[in-house]
Amino acid sequence: YCFLLLVFYLVTVCSHYTGYPFPTAPPVDPFAKIRVDDCGKTKGCFRYGKPGCNAETCDYFLSYRRIGADVEFELSADTDGWVAVGFSSDKKMGGDDVMACVHDDNGRVRIQHFYNVGQWAKEIQRNPARDEEGVFENNRVTCRFKRPVYVPREETIVDLHLSWYYLFAWGPAIQGSITRHDIDSPPVSEHVVSIYKYEDIFMPSAAYQTFSSPFCLLLIVALTFYLLMGTP
Repeated sequence: YCFLLLVFYLVTVCSHYTGYPFPTAPPVDPFAKIRVDDCGKTKGCFRYGKPGCNAETCDYFLSYRRIGADVEFELSADTDGWVAVGFSSDKKMGGDDVMACVHDDNGRVRIQHFYNVGQWAKEIQRNPARDEEGVFENNRVTCRFKRPVYVPREETIVDLHLSWYYLFAWGPAIQGSITRHDIDSPPVSEHVVSIYKYEDIFMPSAAYQTFSSPFCLLLIVALTFYLLMGTP
């Protein structure tokens, strides 16, 4: 009987208790924006698009930097599907280790590992990425992740302490699965890339390559001269 009275008393007190609320889950840290002023100094960068573009305005952006035994990559592209970087022994697609950030139907950005078999990307279950984070905002897929510099010898995962050509690609996704890249000939690094050398490399997109070619510049000069001098 005394025990029942004690239980009743505790229930009554607790029902009127307005002390501290139950603890809630800590908020998720927002995605830290990619800093481009570090490019060529504390990290290497590749920019593809309009001259002077940054990680939020380039058609494609990639950065890399060494952090201990890892390499941190940051990728961003003007797409609602996926953005990727491939590590290749040549400038052609096929036999390449590929890391892709994929925007799925739930609004999440997942980091996946692929291996190019010819022109087809096969997902590999062994994923070397860690500390992954990604976001889809303003119709852009942006992500950040690390992967180890050294890995056990395996065909589908390259050692990043060696130099590789970097293949840059992005495109749409269907139900979280990547489809063909946006442009027929995605950009490729002009030379092999070393993670021990930080450069800031800009590659103009097709729209800007046209007007920057020597032939077009000569043609513009000739037309300007013609217009200024007038016709006979």
